[in-house]
Amino acid sequence: MAAGWLSHLTGDAIEVRSAGSIPADQINPAAVRAMNEIGIDITGQKPKVLTTDAVQASDVVITMGCGDACPIFPGTRYEDWELTDPAGQPIEIVRQVRDDIRDRVQHLVTELLPNRATHQRTVPSNVRTGTANGAGDLA
Repeated sequence: MAAGWLSHLTGDAIEVRSAGSIPADQINPAAVRAMNEIGIDITGQKPKVLTTDAVQASDVVITMGCGDACPIFPGTRYEDWELTDPAGQPIEIVRQVRDDIRDRVQHLVTELLPNRATHQRTVPSNVRTGTANGAGDLA
């Protein structure tokens, strides 16, 4: 869900990568439903394994329970977002997680792109963001 929000809010202004340390075999159907409810389609996404290369190529890495499984590189900004894992949760909880992620992503965007108007943002070409979570589901 974080990658879906980031892509939705910034278009191609930020390169988005999403992966998990132990990815599931499919995106959480409740997450797909919750995002579809607000007009963001993440059905085309596939869970991917988090690679060292992906982390090293990112300027900002947002983790969601990744713990020690996530590689750390000097000069890279890391944030760990403590969120309820939407896996196996009823849709009402998944919606709350979706909205929590939206708020966090909006805050992140204002930090990464402080001078950007809502739909008129530009970004230096070297700003890339990766998201990862320990459960492996795209969150």
